[in-house]
Amino acid sequence: MVTPSDVTSVPALKPRRGPEPHGADPPRIVPRRHVGRLLAAAVALLLFAMTVNSVVRNSAFQWNVVGRYFTTSAVLDGLLLTLWLTAAVTALGFLLGIPLAVMRLSANPVLRTLSWGFVWVFRSTPLLVQLLFWFNIGALYPTLGLGVPFGPEFVTVKTVNLLGPTLTAVIGLTLHEAAYAAEVVRGGILSVDAGQTEAAQALGLGRRRTLRRIVVPQAMRSIVPTAGNMLIGTLKGTSIVSVLAVHDLLFSVQLIYNRTYQVIPLLMVATLWYIAVTTVLSVGQYHVERYYARGAARALPPTPLQRLRAGLAVSRARLNRATAADARPALDGDR
Repeated sequence: MVTPSDVTSVPALKPRRGPEPHGADPPRIVPRRHVGRLLAAAVALLLFAMTVNSVVRNSAFQWNVVGRYFTTSAVLDGLLLTLWLTAAVTALGFLLGIPLAVMRLSANPVLRTLSWGFVWVFRSTPLLVQLLFWFNIGALYPTLGLGVPFGPEFVTVKTVNLLGPTLTAVIGLTLHEAAYAAEVVRGGILSVDAGQTEAAQALGLGRRRTLRRIVVPQAMRSIVPTAGNMLIGTLKGTSIVSVLAVHDLLFSVQLIYNRTYQVIPLLMVATLWYIAVTTVLSVGQYHVERYYARGAARALPPTPLQRLRAGLAVSRARLNRATAADARPALDGDR
């Protein structure tokens, strides 16, 4: 027998709502407001505006002088030499650094020790000391000859006539760059999982082909960011060759302000050119990184231009919805 106490109470069911009337707007989702984030952005923009205002309106920078010397032939010639030094040193440094990295990873103890010794010496010595050493190499080797070891020499050249300031700068910067490039390449190769090499060996691929077709393409994802930083560092590091009287960008600017005594505006000319070239290199580095990230990400991150287009499309859609919402009451009143 069932008593009333045995019967559980069943909550009353709410009546089921019918379909939304035709033309009714769906419920609007309001995003969460991040007050702290907005305040931080406002403070950052305020500080940025104050900094820009202090720089632009400061008469000590002499922006008219900056504009007058920004594209002069002397400055542009120094800029071209700086770009040439950057390209030559980076290319030669990695051409020498890649074999050094392979030697460092070799099972041959002699090659491994020689590679380690090269990197150890040129990473332990300041770049300025290396440049000054190569500039004064004639004190140690007055002549350089080509011939039979411990025998007669067929060709002899005086070191002073062979190594000028520009060639000395290229040699010093290249050897310094090669030591760091070797470590960058070695680190990129070691970042590839060992299973990739084992799978290639199981397929019968040789060591060289495995390195060229399997390991290096995957290592590029780790190599490119550091190599891009090295390239930008080399661009700025070429300014140190001004101590050798090489007519790079900084030395060309120094020649001008030593004559006109307008130090600050001429330094601003060099600074603006370095910023412009570094910006171009950074954009190129971004696209190269994006290219080598294709196999590691399901979807590539949007580029800044794609983000701008998406933002404009969202703003346009919101504007169209707001315009349609304002026009709807007027249409209902006409009806």
